[in-house]
Amino acid sequence: MYFKDRNQAGQQLAVKLKDYRYENTAVVALSDGGVIVAAEIAKALHCVLTMLLTEEIKLPGEPNAIAVVNQDGGFTYNKMYSTGQIEGFASEYRTYIEQEKERKFHVINRLLGDGGLIRRDLLYGRNVILVSDGLQNGLSLDAAADFLKPIRMEKLIIATPLASVQAVDRMHLMADEICCLSVLENFMNIDHYYENNKMPSHEELIKTIETIVLNWH
Repeated sequence: MYFKDRNQAGQQLAVKLKDYRYENTAVVALSDGGVIVAAEIAKALHCVLTMLLTEEIKLPGEPNAIAVVNQDGGFTYNKMYSTGQIEGFASEYRTYIEQEKERKFHVINRLLGDGGLIRRDLLYGRNVILVSDGLQNGLSLDAAADFLKPIRMEKLIIATPLASVQAVDRMHLMADEICCLSVLENFMNIDHYYENNKMPSHEELIKTIETIVLNWH
């Protein structure tokens, strides 16, 4: 499935999620591209929008991230690697991984600014919809699950226009409900599925989050 842009994808997801309109719901974007999709959902459902910042850590020569760091400094390994592989990487690249954790956490802090992007008080006791613009694997979901673990939620819903088979398997394990428009066996780069890949600046995305209530329709 292809989309004109991320806004269109978000609008299509919002139609599928219409039962959550006015239903004590919060939307959490998992990436910058996810904010564009999530904003359309939040506008249609009349709910708050926030964002979880994460940064991937990749090892030299490895195409996939070994782990991600979240804005609390939480560290989540990529479950696509076996326990033995992770132990081997952790032993061989221990110093490199620690340096990357610190560097990536500083990157997140620079993006966060004052006050952060996600407020846990907006999530307690609510239906929480995690939104991505495409899930090639379950890594961002695992990082979100670790971050959300202390929060008592009513329901956890995962919404994405596109997902690989592997990501869908992970969604079924962690979510009460999933909303995915297209499941892909051979998942290409996320941008491939959008005709228009123009991305707003990070500052513009933060403004979108801060003013979402003014754009409810």
